[in-house]
Amino acid sequence: MGDYLVVLEAPIIVRDVETSEDAINVAVSKVTKALNREKLDFVRVELGYSQCPVCGAHFESAFVIGNVGLVGMYLTLKVYNAQTVEHAERIAKAVVGKALKKVPLKVYEIRELEEDEEDGIEAEF
Repeated sequence: MGDYLVVLEAPIIVRDVETSEDAINVAVSKVTKALNREKLDFVRVELGYSQCPVCGAHFESAFVIGNVGLVGMYLTLKVYNAQTVEHAERIAKAVVGKALKKVPLKVYEIRELEEDEEDGIEAEF
């Protein structure tokens, strides 16, 4: 049984926004509210980043077209006592998925935690 740090990617669609900054603010608020409603305040919410295919520079993953925005978010949580990496992935997706029901979740990163590692994100499953 191991402890894992799981980072999930989530695309969030927001409506009636005019700028990417508005889209980011609305998306963060929307995700945070959904997580708090399910008492998942241990999940860290961060803005996603994309990489320019031409120059390689990183930029915020927020795009607005026709007052509809798409914002990429990273959702990070610790999963305790998982049997395998795949088990940790399923647990993380199930926990976050109950708050973000119609949002497709993809694993961005999973890494096993060391015994002495503390990140401030805690939840026991």
